[in-house]
Amino acid sequence: MSLLKSIFRPSKDEIWKKLSDEMKANFVPGQTSRGGKVVAKVGEWTVTLDLHRVDTQHDHVVYTRLRAPFANKDGFRFLIYRQTLFSAVAKAFGMQDIDVGFTEFDRHYVIQGNDAAKVKALFASQSVRGAISAYPEFYGEVRNDDGWFHDEFPEGVDELYCLIEGEIVDPDKLKGLFDLFAELLNQLCHADAAYEDDPELSA
Repeated sequence: MSLLKSIFRPSKDEIWKKLSDEMKANFVPGQTSRGGKVVAKVGEWTVTLDLHRVDTQHDHVVYTRLRAPFANKDGFRFLIYRQTLFSAVAKAFGMQDIDVGFTEFDRHYVIQGNDAAKVKALFASQSVRGAISAYPEFYGEVRNDDGWFHDEFPEGVDELYCLIEGEIVDPDKLKGLFDLFAELLNQLCHADAAYEDDPELSA
């Protein structure tokens, strides 16, 4: 990239604002303490896109992050990440490692959960597996409220959460992430792990 193009290329917020307009979503400009975000209605759910910075002793890492609260029927949990990523997190959740029955996918990803049948049902979808594979550094999980949306989620509401290392500004990749979230939430409903109701919480 030439110096001129580097200087005058659109900023992340400009690209995300344009994406919001195309998706009929809400773009919230960045403030001093945090960057901008996109809040989109995707199917029945509200999905928030932003950046998440993790500081280490000598450096920091920026992740593109998506989150969506949903009504979790029975406390279902899963965790998925590339074999080479997040190894320190791997055994922290006390969940079993699960092969979902697709050799290539199982070889590349660590998949854990507290209900093997529902995990297998979730990743039986070719569209889910294909979409995740398009983002080599994908990390996803169902987790409790992290304190961002509200001080505490209502009873029975949890969060679908994903991180991808780096600042994604490619509109097609960003749209693909929103589509992936919609498909994951749909599949959670089909696996009888989520209700098809928006808990109407947003960041």
